[in-house]
Amino acid sequence: MRTFQTTIQVGQDDIDDLNHVNNVRYVQWVEDVAKLHWFTKAPKEITDNFLWIMLSHHITYKKPAFLGDTITLKTYVPHSEGVTCTRVVEILNGDTLLAKSETKWVYMDGSRMRPTRITDDIKNIFL
Repeated sequence: MRTFQTTIQVGQDDIDDLNHVNNVRYVQWVEDVAKLHWFTKAPKEITDNFLWIMLSHHITYKKPAFLGDTITLKTYVPHSEGVTCTRVVEILNGDTLLAKSETKWVYMDGSRMRPTRITDDIKNIFL
């Protein structure tokens, strides 16, 4: 299973009233790293015509992150079948797991806005 990762630095806009990263920001980062993974690895002729829609999302928060922390967003797709896939995102500060999400996505034909089967070419991008 292939992993993809990127790093970000926690900025002032990420911080909530408790002086740590707002839980909603973690959800945004899950979507951001999924999108970055897709557009980095999939060919343009595919990304121009197909997209992913989030169906369900579960996130477990373990530890807080704070202003100035350098965060690693690590993602992989452990399962893909039919028109859906499961994507895991681990949010880390160094070796410390801050949050982990599991999201179910549906693969869509962008012109018809209808679910479409995930081909082996698409699976091979992630698996």
